[in-house]
Amino acid sequence: MTPFNLKVITPDKIFFDGVTGNVIVRTTVGDKGILAKHEPYVAALPIGRMRIMGEDGKYKTAAISTGTVRVEDGGDTVILVQSCEWSDKIDVKRAEDAKQSAELRIADANISIVEHEIAEFKLKRALNRLDAAGRE
Repeated sequence: MTPFNLKVITPDKIFFDGVTGNVIVRTTVGDKGILAKHEPYVAALPIGRMRIMGEDGKYKTAAISTGTVRVEDGGDTVILVQSCEWSDKIDVKRAEDAKQSAELRIADANISIVEHEIAEFKLKRALNRLDAAGRE
C-alpha cells in the first residue's frame, strides 16, 4: 500500500506522527478506512477504536475517546481525540475501577440528569478500553 502521513493528537500529546498504509476509525456513521490519496473528508468520532497499519503490514489497535478525523487533499490525515491509548498499554485495573465507579454513579437515584449523562459517558469509555484490551 502507498504510505501517507498520519498524525493523532490528544490534548496532552502527539500520540502518533508517522506514515501508514491504512488507518481505520469508527465514525458516527460506521467504520471508515483511509488509504493514501483518499478524498478530502471530515467526520466526528465517537468513543471507539482506531487501527493503524504499521510498516510491517500489521495493525495496531488503540482505544479512542471522541474527536474528529480530517483527511486533507492528497490523503494526509489528522485525527484529534480527547484520549487515545494503545490496547496493549491499557491499565485494565484502572479501566475496571472506572467501570465500577460509573455503574455505581448511574445507579444513584439522587444524581442530576447531567451527572447521569457524564457517568454514562465514563461507562462507555471504560467499556471501550476494556474491550480494546481484550477484556470486558
